Amino acid sequence: MLTTLVIIKAFSARAVRESIAVVRRVNVEDLTRPTPCSAWNLGELLAHMTAQHRGFAAAARADGGDLTHWKAEAPGPEAVGRYLAAAEAVLAAFAEVGSDEQEFALPEFGAGAAFPAIRAIGFHFLDYVVHAWDVARALELPFAMDPDILDAALPIARAVPDGAHRTQPGTAFAPSLPEPTDSDALTRILTHLGRSHSWSPPVRPAGEPPDPRRDKTG
Repeated sequence: MLTTLVIIKAFSARAVRESIAVVRRVNVEDLTRPTPCSAWNLGELLAHMTAQHRGFAAAARADGGDLTHWKAEAPGPEAVGRYLAAAEAVLAAFAEVGSDEQEFALPEFGAGAAFPAIRAIGFHFLDYVVHAWDVARALELPFAMDPDILDAALPIARAVPDGAHRTQPGTAFAPSLPEPTDSDALTRILTHLGRSHSWSPPVRPAGEPPDPRRDKTG
C-alpha cells in the first residue's frame, strides 16, 4: 500500500517514464490510429495526456485552478514533442512537492475540487500506468511494466467507484468489465477501469506492410 509521499512520487515517476518510452515510438502517421479510449484516436489521446501533465504540474505549483492549464491542444505533428516536454515538466513539479497535505486543485473533478498531494499524485500515477498501455496497444507493441508498479497501482484502481455514472459523457472510465479468472495485476486494473485487456486495433487492410516496431520490446 502506498503510504508515503516519497513512495507515491517514485511510482508516479516510473510510470511517466514508461509512458515516455512508448510515446517516443509514435510517428506522425500513427496519430490517426484508434486507441482503447474509443472516443479518441492516438493524436487526441496524446493531446489529453499532455494536457493532464500540464494541469497536474500547475496543481503542484498551486495554480491548478486555472483551466487554461488543462486545455488540450489540437493534435498535430508536434504531438510527441509536446508530450515529452509536458512529461518532464510534471516530473519536475512533483519532485518539488514536500508535504502529503499540500493541496492540488483538480477542476476536472468538478468546480473547486481539491485533493491532498498524496491522493492527487496517486490519481496521476494510475492514469499513466493505463495510458502507457493505451499507447502501446494503439501501436500494437508489447507492453510490460515492472510488477511492483502494477501491484502498487491496483489498489488505487480498485478504489475508483464503479456504477452507472461511468456511462455519462466525459467520464474518465467506462463501467468495469468481468475480470478473467487468475488474471494478473494489469488485467485487473484494466477491467476494473472498463478496458478490455485483449483490445487490439482493427485488422489492417490486405497488402499493407507490417510495422517493424511490433517485433520490438517496449
